[in-house]
Amino acid sequence: MKFGCLFAVLCLAVGAIAGKYSREMNDQKPSTDGKNTVEFRIAKLNQVWEKAIRMQLPPVRQAELHSDLKIQEKDELQWKKTKADGMDENGEREAKLRRGFNVILAKYGMDGKKDTRPLESNNLKDHDIREGDMFDDPRLDKLWNKAKTSGKFSEEEMQSLKREFQHHKDKISEYNIVMDTVSRTEEIHKNVISPLEGEVKEHVLHQKHTDLKDKMRDLNQGFERLRKLSHEGFSEDSEFKEPRVIELWEMAQRANLTGDELDSLKEELKHFETKVEKHSHYQEQLELSHQKLRHVEALGDNDHILRNQERYNNLSEKTREMGYKMKKHMQDLTSKISRKGLNRNEL
Repeated sequence: MKFGCLFAVLCLAVGAIAGKYSREMNDQKPSTDGKNTVEFRIAKLNQVWEKAIRMQLPPVRQAELHSDLKIQEKDELQWKKTKADGMDENGEREAKLRRGFNVILAKYGMDGKKDTRPLESNNLKDHDIREGDMFDDPRLDKLWNKAKTSGKFSEEEMQSLKREFQHHKDKISEYNIVMDTVSRTEEIHKNVISPLEGEVKEHVLHQKHTDLKDKMRDLNQGFERLRKLSHEGFSEDSEFKEPRVIELWEMAQRANLTGDELDSLKEELKHFETKVEKHSHYQEQLELSHQKLRHVEALGDNDHILRNQERYNNLSEKTREMGYKMKKHMQDLTSKISRKGLNRNEL
């Protein structure tokens, strides 16, 4: 009898803990007292955000992280609905979401690994960057130095070229992160006992290797574009200036879309490029506002501090919002181009 009572109590305790972690820990509720503002509806995303604030990430990086977390939140909430409807049986979408979350952690130095990268500088200015070591990649640095000394680029063109180089550097970093997660998954796969579980993990590994191949192909094509730009300069009839838009346009051209489809997409990409440029402008204004705020804080003038703090907060909020919309738009465009290209190739 005593054993039966003890077993019942243990079951209740386990049930309570399970309920706590499945609901309270994963579905955040807004604070009613206004003291602890909940930024995201998913607990782990809130934890990442709170850690970023404690780490005092630079303002532009913080805004970028916020946009990435918003995208991750949207995708995870959509996946929960999909799973509830009995879809994603092989766990492919879940694995992709987990991989995306790991990429975010590594991208912002929150994956628990010792960060050997240079201190973050927002990449908005040329000061405090060592000559010849701007992109942490010998091939990129060599191309960049050749372009700088070629005399083929105006100051404005050099800024555009720098953005392309930085974008390529970011893509290399993301590739290395995904490759690292594949290596770790392979280690886990070696220790699998259950044949059924092994089949699932085999499928996940196959998807990750496919992603790696796609990213490597994009990297090779991107580097070839940079090599051509560095030697020949910008073409006067270039359709776009922003690296991410150029990448989408070239992706669309490789997808064998019809002339009408390309014309329609070109117009959409022009609107998207305006959005990207506006977001970059706000990023620069946010960094300048942050520098000014630090300056007035050092002077100790409370009125000036309050005014600058308000401006900084407004810019920060606007930059986050624009960053999310821009990344969501890019996500939609990438899916749209991939889907149309796939459908056409299947025909």
